Amino acid sequence: MIRHIVLVRFRPDVTDAQAADLFAPIPRLAARLPGVAGFAAGRSESPEQIERGYLHGFTIDFADWDALATYQADAEHRAFGAGLVAHAAGGIDGILVFDLPFTGAPC
Repeated sequence: MIRHIVLVRFRPDVTDAQAADLFAPIPRLAARLPGVAGFAAGRSESPEQIERGYLHGFTIDFADWDALATYQADAEHRAFGAGLVAHAAGGIDGILVFDLPFTGAPC
């Protein structure tokens, strides 16, 4: 499986409610696209508080690299991503993407 991790440092004027609205398409994308195994989205609740401004994010688990590629090419995903970039501090510089292959088993 591939865990697609996206962290967003939103502009200071973006509220938590607006961030939640920006993440609203994720369940629809997850339900519509093949190979999606699960997702989560929201604001960090880390007790360590070392987010460095990346206070919001989401993960989507994909069955394999092909499923991730399908998601990346999807028009609705591209529109969703453009909305995130438009609201991120510094545009694309306010977004981190990390794709982590994993077996789903405990380490």
